[in-house]
Amino acid sequence: MTKSIFGESSQNCKEDEDHWLSVSDLMAGLMIVFLFVSVVLMRNALKERDKIKDIASAYQENKVQIYNSLTQEFSYDLGRWDAEIDKKDLSFNFHSPDILFKMGKSRLNPKFKRILNDFIPRYFGVINKFKKSIEEVRIEGHTSSRWNNDTSKNDAYFNNMRLSQDRTRAVLFYIYNLASMKKEKSWIKSNVATVGYSSSKLILSNGIEDSDRSRRVSFRLITNSDTHILKILGRDQ
Repeated sequence: MTKSIFGESSQNCKEDEDHWLSVSDLMAGLMIVFLFVSVVLMRNALKERDKIKDIASAYQENKVQIYNSLTQEFSYDLGRWDAEIDKKDLSFNFHSPDILFKMGKSRLNPKFKRILNDFIPRYFGVINKFKKSIEEVRIEGHTSSRWNNDTSKNDAYFNNMRLSQDRTRAVLFYIYNLASMKKEKSWIKSNVATVGYSSSKLILSNGIEDSDRSRRVSFRLITNSDTHILKILGRDQ
């Protein structure tokens, strides 16, 4: 009777031991699978990171090339037009408000029209070399924060918003109808946009608004680097 009991107990212990060995083998197998999946995911993540780094590097080089091309083309004109090219955001900024528009008006001054007659064909001549990497040319209108003396800040902001939008549309209408831009009309329709910022992007001098410099028109190039990143990573669907 005693042998039978001890024999049964030994058999149960062996079965329990075999059971735990099976669980341990299963856990070890799952750990190996998990480790393998982790390595694969890490490898793919590193590949994507390297792709993005390559694109970012190529984008920066392209941006420098665009800036250098614009600077080379317009280096003589920047001073006489009171203009500058911002390397950081590839914006071509016209600063002299008295040349651009009359105070509070959206009609282009004759001198600004003459500048655009010269500037626009040459500007497009430069960006034509980089069209594959350009998503948009954005004409941006900026104003000072001022309106009439008796106008509240809120009313001044929205009055200037309407004014800045009207001005950029006037610029677009003018360049679209230039005889020299006849071949570019289709591209302009698809890739040139206008934005009026009112006084939201003021130029400050020692922390104080520079009203004259804030009243400006900018042509800013938007590249398609983000689109290329998604396309290369297979996420452009």
